[in-house]
Amino acid sequence: MSKIKLQGNASGTGTTTFQSANTSSNTTFTLPGTDGTNGQVLTTDGSGNLTFSSAGGSGTVTTVSVVSANGLAGSVTNASTTPAITLSTSITGVLKGNGTAISAATAGTDYLAPPSGTAILKANSGGALANATAGTDYVAPGGALGTPSSGTLSSCTVDGTNGVGYINAPQSTNTTLALTDQGKHVYFTGGSTATLTVPTNASVAFPIGTTILVVNNNSGNLTISGAGVTFQLANGATGNRTVATKGLATCLKVDTNTWYVSGAGVT
Repeated sequence: MSKIKLQGNASGTGTTTFQSANTSSNTTFTLPGTDGTNGQVLTTDGSGNLTFSSAGGSGTVTTVSVVSANGLAGSVTNASTTPAITLSTSITGVLKGNGTAISAATAGTDYLAPPSGTAILKANSGGALANATAGTDYVAPGGALGTPSSGTLSSCTVDGTNGVGYINAPQSTNTTLALTDQGKHVYFTGGSTATLTVPTNASVAFPIGTTILVVNNNSGNLTISGAGVTFQLANGATGNRTVATKGLATCLKVDTNTWYVSGAGVT
């Protein structure tokens, strides 16, 4: 074992020592002829020749693979050139993660599981979804619009009557109202004078609030009358009402046998 000891300058008292390894072979290191740049280090070529070179490193990935773990698996194409990784999992259903792995979520614990069927859903007291009950959890619809037949609608209201729209049956002679006329308008045309009879509630029980529009396109006056029925004008007058030709009257039932009648050409 040999040493090289370097003494400091005149003002220094310390020394710097280089010591060889304890070996039986001879090794010679040849220093570079010039100084390197800032940050460079001495490297050897394996034969004792030292040079200054920049520190750093590089490498080459020779192959890529996927290890199945934590609920994931996968495959790799072009593993040694330009790898393309495809991840897969055998877990089905709703997935959940815990920060390190994925697993199948549990219905009722990790999420609300919808019940089977096609009913309206509600949340129960336990935080789960259940089928709602018509009449208890919501107001069930009592009817729907029917299918047009011969140009008219059927079952247009909840009670199944056709209580909306034009009666589509022009009148020219005396006519008595029927329950199916509620909510419609009765059109008189092609005649001279005529009478529209409103039956008592005992004969035809129109609901209070029923409105019927009367249009007089006859050449003469139209009389609105009915034994046992009171017809009220806006000025307080009662009795049969007269609708002049080209006149229009709105009949509104306000009590058991009381109707308000008003409109253009109504006396």
